[in-house]
Amino acid sequence: MNSVQTHARLEAETKTLPVPGARLHYEVRGSGPLLLMIPGAPADAGALAALAAVLADRYTVVAYDQRGLSRSPLTGPPADTGVAVFGDDASRLLAALTDEPAYVLGSSGGALTALDLAARHPEQVRALVVHEPPLPELLPDRDRWRAAFQDVHDTYRDHGAGAAMGKFITTVDGPDAAPPAMPDPSQMPPEALEMMGRIQGNLDFFLSHVLLPVLRFTPDLDALRAARVPVAVGVGAASGDGVPALSARVLANRLGTEPLAFPGDHQGLALDVAACADIIHTALSRPVPA
Repeated sequence: MNSVQTHARLEAETKTLPVPGARLHYEVRGSGPLLLMIPGAPADAGALAALAAVLADRYTVVAYDQRGLSRSPLTGPPADTGVAVFGDDASRLLAALTDEPAYVLGSSGGALTALDLAARHPEQVRALVVHEPPLPELLPDRDRWRAAFQDVHDTYRDHGAGAAMGKFITTVDGPDAAPPAMPDPSQMPPEALEMMGRIQGNLDFFLSHVLLPVLRFTPDLDALRAARVPVAVGVGAASGDGVPALSARVLANRLGTEPLAFPGDHQGLALDVAACADIIHTALSRPVPA
């Protein structure tokens, strides 16, 4: 594929949807059946842009910034925001886009939104892939994780976002995980630099109003089973035993399915996008069980 074709596939039509308390920024690429992509905080739709571009020849891909993050500003004062609020936003966005069930992909915290959407609005979801949903409430040592994430929140309050995010990454990825590679800003394209700036701007809202409410979420497994929406649970092959990978394995077991192996770690959907796109497409294309 030449550079002109690549640029064309990366281009997106940007739109805005008013919802109670916020205005959602979303991006549309491609053609075909609708695929809604939900990124996890503090990231935004830019984190999934490369993956969206690869899938745009198979789907109409819609990715959006969740409320209070990046280009989806709140229209009222900041408040603690749990998964049910994010799930309602996803439902309203789908209702504005189509009257047919859609495919859904959720990454990290966005996977929690996707699980809530499928449990409470199953008529809107044709099939679902969730990549490493952090669900410490499902883990056997949930009290330890509650204390750990409370410590991240308290660190933010007492020492600021930088110290808190360092502790958050260690807590999520596990103490034995390699530190994330820091890209050279001089080698990064302008859109990546712009996204990094947006993520930095999201940290205060994320750490003060999203972190704890979201990580206290427990998916309604009975509703998911009753809805019979196909749910594929992805785990990065290099993720080790961080909270998201542990949670994904437990969730898959509770749903009676085998985890899907994705390349890379918790950030894998933004890296080996061609391989991830094929895995996602295969999972979404499986026949619905009778």
